[in-house]
Amino acid sequence: MNRQLIHTPEGVRDIYGKEYAQKLLVEELIHKQLNLYGYQDIQTPVFEFFDVFSREIGTTPSRELYKFFDKEGNTLVLRPDFTPSMARCAAKYFVDKDAPIRLCYMGNTFINTNSLQGKLKEVTQMGAELMGDGSVEADGEMIAMMTEALLHAGLKEFQVSIGQIEYFKGICQQAGLSEETESELRELISGKNIFGAQELLAGKGVEESYSTMLLKVTEHFGSVQVLKEARALAGNSRSLAAIDRLEKLYRVLCEYGVEKYISFDLGMLSKYNYYTGVIFKVYTYGVGEPVAKGGRYDQLPGYFGKEAPAIGFAVVTDDLLAALERQKAAPCVKDEVITLVYQENQFKEKLAEAKALRKQGKKTALVPEGENSHE
Repeated sequence: MNRQLIHTPEGVRDIYGKEYAQKLLVEELIHKQLNLYGYQDIQTPVFEFFDVFSREIGTTPSRELYKFFDKEGNTLVLRPDFTPSMARCAAKYFVDKDAPIRLCYMGNTFINTNSLQGKLKEVTQMGAELMGDGSVEADGEMIAMMTEALLHAGLKEFQVSIGQIEYFKGICQQAGLSEETESELRELISGKNIFGAQELLAGKGVEESYSTMLLKVTEHFGSVQVLKEARALAGNSRSLAAIDRLEKLYRVLCEYGVEKYISFDLGMLSKYNYYTGVIFKVYTYGVGEPVAKGGRYDQLPGYFGKEAPAIGFAVVTDDLLAALERQKAAPCVKDEVITLVYQENQFKEKLAEAKALRKQGKKTALVPEGENSHE
């Protein structure tokens, strides 16, 4: 026997038994919450044309995509991210619809990276997208719904950290940074490489006062009070408008009653360049990565042909389940199976008994005498 065949490739794994039952239950609990907010289910293909996730879109780098070809020679990729697929669907099926579009989804995403550090290459994501509503109330709905979904799934101790891409962009514009320099700086700050950011700004000859302002962005994190500090630092209308928006958002979240889970981080910058405004990540103990993340991407639907503001989020259910397990908050699943053992001449009688039990919703296995059971 080729023993390699019974193992999975690096970065993927089998899930079965109690763990899979818990995962299904967590997905069911989150899904119910999304539906309660009026979000309708949609299923998209697991692979798409390469252009849906191209560099122009601002999604996962090409080197991290699983690429292959169809018989016509088109380059296809396994989806690394749901948001571009959702924007494509909106353009295809709702191009003439003016009313807001609420969609929710579940499926697996695939990222081909060598720097795993314990991360999986295939993960399950559940999320929601709201297109056609650019209001701060839409931002609040998305963050509140995500918070309530996590609570409903059993997560109790977590923080939703909120940032604003426009705040950073306003300071970059004020400092006269080129688009290329801004992109490099964004990547360095996103990776918490502050020394690298300092070197980049010094190498580009950026005025010291602006360099200080840009690097100080990383220090603005904490309660709603940090917004006042950030307002005092910003000297341009674009950044000030971003602070105004965050203050309004906080008031909306207070109306939802989820403010105790909220904090702010103006140094938060996503690796996805399609984000245009508010962005957010959910942190909890037990896992090193955010268990949920999202943001506003007002320009992305227009790339596919539907001009519409949009905001969304995704919960990484594998990471959420790991956090619940480590926090001893994983949902209890009833995995009891009744085993009916029968002799050949008892089959008809035992089958009738099994059918009756199954009608009552009880898991029942029919096992011939002498066979191994799963008791």
